[in-house]
Amino acid sequence: MAQATPEIKQRVQELRQLLQKASYAYYALDNPIMEDAVYDQLYRELQELETQYPELVTAQSPTQRVGEKPASNFSSVRHNIPLYSLENAFNMEEFAKWQERLLLRTTLREGQRHAPKIEKFEYVCELKIDGNALALTYENGVLVRGVTRGDGVTGEEITQNVRTIRSIPLQLNIEKAPAVVEVRGEAFLPLEVFEQINQEREAGGEQLFANPRNAAAGTLRQLDPKIVARRRLDFFPYTLHIPGKNDAEVARTQFEALELLQSFGFRVNPNRKLCASLEEVGEYYDYWDIERRNLPYMTDGVVVKINSFALQEELGFTQKFPRWAIALKYPAEEAPTVVKNISINVGRTGALTPLAEMQPVQLAGTTVQRATLHNSDRIAQLDIRIGDTVIVRKAGEIIPEVVRVLPELRPESAQPFQMPTHCPVCGQPVVRQKGEAVTRCINASCLAILKGALTHWTSRNALDINGLGEKIVQQLVDKKIVHSVAELYDLTAEQLASMERMGKKIAEKLVNAIAHSKTQPWARVLYGLGIRHVGSTYAQTLTQAFPTVEQLKNASPAKIEGVHGIGPEIAQSVYQWFQVPANQALIERLREAGLQLAAEVKPNNDPKSQPFSGKTFVITGTLPTLKRDEAKDLIEKAGGKVTNSVSAKTDYLVVGEDAGSKLEKAQSLGINQLDEAQLLEILED
Repeated sequence: MAQATPEIKQRVQELRQLLQKASYAYYALDNPIMEDAVYDQLYRELQELETQYPELVTAQSPTQRVGEKPASNFSSVRHNIPLYSLENAFNMEEFAKWQERLLLRTTLREGQRHAPKIEKFEYVCELKIDGNALALTYENGVLVRGVTRGDGVTGEEITQNVRTIRSIPLQLNIEKAPAVVEVRGEAFLPLEVFEQINQEREAGGEQLFANPRNAAAGTLRQLDPKIVARRRLDFFPYTLHIPGKNDAEVARTQFEALELLQSFGFRVNPNRKLCASLEEVGEYYDYWDIERRNLPYMTDGVVVKINSFALQEELGFTQKFPRWAIALKYPAEEAPTVVKNISINVGRTGALTPLAEMQPVQLAGTTVQRATLHNSDRIAQLDIRIGDTVIVRKAGEIIPEVVRVLPELRPESAQPFQMPTHCPVCGQPVVRQKGEAVTRCINASCLAILKGALTHWTSRNALDINGLGEKIVQQLVDKKIVHSVAELYDLTAEQLASMERMGKKIAEKLVNAIAHSKTQPWARVLYGLGIRHVGSTYAQTLTQAFPTVEQLKNASPAKIEGVHGIGPEIAQSVYQWFQVPANQALIERLREAGLQLAAEVKPNNDPKSQPFSGKTFVITGTLPTLKRDEAKDLIEKAGGKVTNSVSAKTDYLVVGEDAGSKLEKAQSLGINQLDEAQLLEILED
């Protein structure tokens, strides 16, 4: 193979610089410097040279955006800096109260230092893009990692896919790049692209994406980056962090940071604004409430940040949010439509939920055809009838709900609706207990209840049986193969292989997954039983207090209620569940199948039973269910040491509500933080 001459190497370098400069002008400055045809010609020339001389190919070459093979999976990555969520305000009155709290906080702090009182803040307003947050890492100016937000602490590395987004530079436009640059921003699908994708999917007989946000999320998690590239995701950055550099060396304000990001080669959203007062924020918010409908992408509000980085650092963070930023959301979109029918859904607890089936309507970027009517009281309150024209909105931008009926448009043929007296699935009488708004089927053999119970049992937070989804559950119940969760453990690969779309290998994997679920701890089993009011957190609390199923089964309501964090409603629900003979028989069947019905107890002299051996903890704030002494006792039994003050020797800070200065000090020292659920999970594992 011929070696590249110095002239060829120089030409390759020139082509890369030209293409990078053109991309920067196009995506960051929105000011193209060359025709598309010229760009394509230069791109092809570079591609041909790299094909002829593969030793010249580098990861940051424009030709390598879609060069990787499909990934087999995504690995989890812990964020260097947590991606906090934002506190929400839904109108300017709520925003004004948020500002008052901040002014009071800075007044108290400034007073302690005898510094001038802050009268108002300078803000940066940015449109809140309805997409998916990404964390990008550049080393010496080269993109090396792209990670999804995940839970804010840990995300999935999707670098191959991130590299396909043309508005994300593969190499920063800076001569002497810092060692590390962290950029946060939002990946999204432009509306025009979203519509084209759905048109293609419709033509191919594929299921349509519900909205651009879901389409973007699904695209980012594609294993094949070539598919990602075809869908033309876009990106706006909104946060810049350069470790080891103080703000004065880089940018002192958020507005300066956005300008710097643009100079680095990013396309920063041009619709940002520096606001000197609450009134200016209000003007920006009102303006975009109307104009956002003309944008080429979805936005559901305004993100308002205090401009000064020094003030941001002073204000710090709560356990969930930065104190110096807030999402000023727009009211949920509303739209009129017609109710074609009212149907009933039966859930796993037997609850009958009425659903309005409507003419399809576009709402907050999605097509809505069904909306919950909650219960018979809500139906009576709305006076809703089949044939009515109603106003629908999305509660919290997620759940469609009927807001009101327009009786002036009611046709003469409109039919009143009555809740059924018998379950629409099993035909047995339904009941509505005194003091409850919900009507229920109480037939334990009802197929709807069984399907719901099985789906809940296999869910991620319960027994986590991978591959056993709703469609398989439906077949198992409809074909009368399974009549309870215990019977899942009697299934054979031969039985499963005979089902629709279930080959021998998949059936064997599913049997292994069911068998593996027997190792799940007692707390997950208790949650999986689906006892009313017992979520995963309460299941953890109860199994801490009652380490075996016998202890919980034999406990009185008073004893259960005596557990910290457990109220009378939960206590009565748990007690009554264990009094039912069929439930007692279920527990015995699960015991015979080998499920974990007791917490594993290891002697303290076994090093494996002391996961916190040699670790120092500090507890701050109010924990959701544990008293501080209880948490301390658990940590010490696991080999850890609990102290009162945070220092460089502290390994973990256990954080509850209303955490104070200890949290701020721990953040400044980079100390690991745990909430109560994470603490209990480590102890349980």
